[in-house]
Formats: sequence, C-alpha cells, structure tokens
Amino acid sequence: MKSIFTLIVLLFFSYGLLAQNAVSTTMGKAILSHGSNSKTKAGKDTVIESDTTKENKEPQYFYLSVNTDVFVNTKGGVTKRFSPAVEFGRTYGIFDIGLATGITNSFSRGNDTAHYIEFRPTINIFSKGRFSEGLCLGGGYVFNAKQGLMTEICNSINFNVTTTVALAVTQGYCFFDGTNSSRSAQYMGFSITYNFLKPHSTNNRRKKAAIVSDN
Repeated sequence: MKSIFTLIVLLFFSYGLLAQNAVSTTMGKAILSHGSNSKTKAGKDTVIESDTTKENKEPQYFYLSVNTDVFVNTKGGVTKRFSPAVEFGRTYGIFDIGLATGITNSFSRGNDTAHYIEFRPTINIFSKGRFSEGLCLGGGYVFNAKQGLMTEICNSINFNVTTTVALAVTQGYCFFDGTNSSRSAQYMGFSITYNFLKPHSTNNRRKKAAIVSDN
C-alpha cells in the first residue's frame, strides 16, 4: 500500500512538471509570435508611411517662360509700348524662383529705353485643377537708364495645357526710380511657359497629379 501511494505521488509530480513545461513552451511561442507580428506590422506601417510621404512631395523642375507685355498707360502705339522678356527659373511646388531679362520698351529711343535684369519670385496663391493664380514680387536693374532701379508687382492667371506647357494672362505694375525722378507703368500681357520634365519621371507624375487632382 505504501509503495502504491509512493508511485501515485511520483506520477502526479511528473505530470505536474510536464504540464508546467508545456505551458512555458506555449507562452514562449505566443510571445515570440506577438513580437514577430508587431515587428512585421511596424515594418509594414513604416513602408506605407514612407510611400505616402514620397507621393506627397511637391514637384521640382526648371522652366523657361516667354513674356509679351504691353504697357497700357503710356503714350504711343503698340510698337512703343511692347516689352518682351524671357525668364528662366526653378519650381519648388507652389513657389517659383526665376531670373528674367528683357527690354522696357523695345522700339522707343532715349536713356530710359534699355535692357534690364530682374529677380522674380512667384507664389501660387490659388489652384483648381489646371487653373491657378500666381503673385509675383520682382526687383531688378535697368542698364544705362536714368531711372535704373526697377521693382514689380504682378499677378497671373495660368492654365496648364499639359504637364510641360502652360499659358498665362498677366497684369501688373512696374516702378522705375532714379536719383532725380521716378515713374510707374501698368502693363498687361501674355506668356507661355515650358517645364523641363521628363515624360516618365517622378516629378512629371507629381505635376500631373497636381493639375488633375481637383478635376
């Protein structure tokens, strides 16, 4: 009887050890599985967040604009008011930084008829699909002119024909200041812009997404 009792105690003790080992093994696997899932999920979330951030980056590219402005508050015909210009710059999303050169009045004569160079930052203040409105604040210098200091404020209504070609109607004011005199001139004009975007580039896809997102 004593031997049977001892055997039962030993069997019970052995069963307890086996059960404890099984529980420990199960818990270990659960912990490892949970950690693995968390790591996988974190990695997956990181990838998604990274991709989303890339997609939200604004396009950056160089551009070239040809401007054909006509002063509207000066005397003379169109040939005496015509003021062409060329601008080259770079776009950073809704912000453009450009350097323009042109002629204040291409056909008249005198010291105030000269070439100029101008720094022209422009910001896109409104956009809806292919249309946008820009605001420009420029500053430059008119060479060999009595009123050499030139400042400009203008706004434009732009239409993106494609991702690489845009048309705009512009309106603005130029202020010319010299040592003994100053004057201002209002103009209206038309411009065409070419964006240097490769057909299958990331910036081209971002530009396309920007102009068709609200259509």
